[in-house]
Formats: sequence, C-alpha cells, structure tokens
Amino acid sequence: MNTETYKLGEELDSFNYKQVQEEILAILEKGCNVVLDMAACKYISSTGLRVLLYTKKMAASKGLNIYLKDVSAEVKDIMDVTGFNNFFDYA
Repeated sequence: MNTETYKLGEELDSFNYKQVQEEILAILEKGCNVVLDMAACKYISSTGLRVLLYTKKMAASKGLNIYLKDVSAEVKDIMDVTGFNNFFDYA
C-alpha cells in the first residue's frame, strides 16, 4: 500500500483546519496511507485534534492508516493530556 507524507505547518487550529482536513482526505482518496510530519507544528487546538481524529476514522473506513511523525514536545504534551496519543500509530 502506498504512503504519502503530509507536512503540517506551525499550528493546526480553527484558522487552517479546513484546508488541512481537505488535503489529508485527498491523499486518502488516492488510496494512500498518510504520514503526518508534525516537526514544525508547535500548537494544536481542540479543532485540530478533531481533524486528526476525523481523518483517522476516515482512513480506517478505507482500510488505511494515519501515522504521526516527529511530534513536537508541545503537541505531544497536549496529546498526552487529552489521551489522543493512544489513538495513533507513530512512524
């Protein structure tokens, strides 16, 4: 199965979530797994977390997966506190 990498910007929040979600879904539509390169992302809001969860569910419905890569310490803390770290596989 093919895999494509998607690089997140500095933030994933209510200002850019729609574009990020659409771009990830477009990769899934091609039948590819997605590796989210999160090295540059220093902040993720609740809206951003929702995007991750939604795209993960969409990937699973197609027999695909979303992997997180190079999660920054700031985002890792947020994911640990919310429990989201348990939902994802890491590349």
